[in-house]
Amino acid sequence: MLILIGYLVVIGSVFGGYLLIGGHLSGLYQPAEIIMIVGAAVGAFLASNNGKTIKATLRTFSKLKRTNKYNKIMYMELMALQYKLLAKARRDGMLAIERDIDAPQESALFAEYPTLLSDPMIMGFLTDYLRLMVSGNMDPFEIDALMEHEIETFQHEAEVPAHGLQNVGDGLPAFGIVAAVMGVVHSLAAADQGAAQMGILIANALVGTFLGILLAYGFVNPLASRILHQVTEAVKMLQCIRVTLMASLNGYAPQLAVEFGRKALFTAERPSFNELEEHVRSTKNTAGGS
Repeated sequence: MLILIGYLVVIGSVFGGYLLIGGHLSGLYQPAEIIMIVGAAVGAFLASNNGKTIKATLRTFSKLKRTNKYNKIMYMELMALQYKLLAKARRDGMLAIERDIDAPQESALFAEYPTLLSDPMIMGFLTDYLRLMVSGNMDPFEIDALMEHEIETFQHEAEVPAHGLQNVGDGLPAFGIVAAVMGVVHSLAAADQGAAQMGILIANALVGTFLGILLAYGFVNPLASRILHQVTEAVKMLQCIRVTLMASLNGYAPQLAVEFGRKALFTAERPSFNELEEHVRSTKNTAGGS
């Protein structure tokens, strides 16, 4: 929603200001310029990326409508889930959670957190490393290094669409100049038609520069930045899981382990110490009652 609001503000500000100074929108409608600029940008995107990147970029568009998927409430649920899993493993042994992590969809424990259960990224990362912890055959430092490597790989792969769009955005002003130059060439070729007609053609040509810059800095580059922000949110979620599990592997009690995870969060989503303690206490009581 915010991205649509932002686009509307850009359009309203630019074209509204143009109308206030007495401009006519019909003069900005130049189909040939639009075809040259947009067509060149799409062609450059196709030429500079492989099929995987193009498909990943198209899939990314469907995720842009959400404003804040990984919010404070979801982090609280994540830490509560991790607390329950680690507490059960500490109380009954690591093998006690093996059935839960092997079939999360059938686990009553995971069923309490449907939002997390429906997120394949979180579930895959959490259950994979809990499974390694259950096996007991890996050193904590090896598990930590493996988690860091997977998070780095995930981040690099998830940022590919953003970098592709960023390159297109960086090239759009240049494509606008190309369209403007071609329009000027056409204008000079029509010099015999008189100064008035030539002025109109030059004005039409300059629309190309305007469109290239507007599309770059008003639409494409903000879109790339939005994707990067979403990737950062996802990476922080994985980092929260990593820090919590590593604290548990190093011998800390579940309640302290989730406190480690809390400290890994951005301040905008990080619950206070008292909020987390109260949430964990309520979770503990629920677990004890069940």
